[in-house]
Amino acid sequence: MFKTRLLSGILLIIIALVTVIMGGGLLFGVLFTISLIGMTELYKVFNIQAKAPGICGYMFAVGYYALLYLKPVLPENTDWFMLLFMAFLICMMAVFVFSFPKYQTGQILAAFFGVFYVAVMLSYIYQIRILPGGVFTVWLVFICSWGCDTCAYCVGMLIGKHKMAPKLSPKKSVEGGVGGITGAALVGVLYALAINKWGNAGADLVRFAIIGAVGGAISQIGDLAASAIKRNHNIKDYGNLIPGHGGILDRFDSVIFTAPMIYYLAVLL
Repeated sequence: MFKTRLLSGILLIIIALVTVIMGGGLLFGVLFTISLIGMTELYKVFNIQAKAPGICGYMFAVGYYALLYLKPVLPENTDWFMLLFMAFLICMMAVFVFSFPKYQTGQILAAFFGVFYVAVMLSYIYQIRILPGGVFTVWLVFICSWGCDTCAYCVGMLIGKHKMAPKLSPKKSVEGGVGGITGAALVGVLYALAINKWGNAGADLVRFAIIGAVGGAISQIGDLAASAIKRNHNIKDYGNLIPGHGGILDRFDSVIFTAPMIYYLAVLL
């Protein structure tokens, strides 16, 4: 099991390195594909993956990515994304009304939620990559998420005594959470030093520490949120696409939350 998990992890890192470094259409296409797979995993939990609510969700996720790709050439006098999501909401309500009582309210809400939770939030990895200096900034998404997770695990194992969320994740501790945030901030500083030395990035150490700490805190919320959905529906993993890790949502649960936060922190700071 450990060997399988390790090999899968190495493969994921290689794919991430290639796609993020290349950026552009390759990164866009990979994120689009991952988003649809992740939405399918979530929709299976609510049994709508091949039904009208789920199909509407897929269609509007495709529409969202199309708008994102075409954004540079679209007229700026119209809020195309708001228009898209208003149309999505109306479409979902039409499905709910005209098929009533076939679908539960929770299924309709899950279809709408899935587009934002998976497709929109993951797309921020691409949006960070195309920012000025994004080739460096985008790695903070993974550094904050996976760095925080590693540091939290180590600190929790060493000194963890107070449970953070015992019903969701009995092994997570408050001490581990604080250690994860601190570790993510420290890793952010080390990363800034590295890209300044070898990439002449001109990264500000304080800003990268702040981004690391905030990103680390948000990543833990993302991890626990994904666990909460699984516990509510009595499932262990969202899927089995990644041997030893589960599905896309099992591996990217913290990244999903971290990516938008890193984007806005990078823009604001």
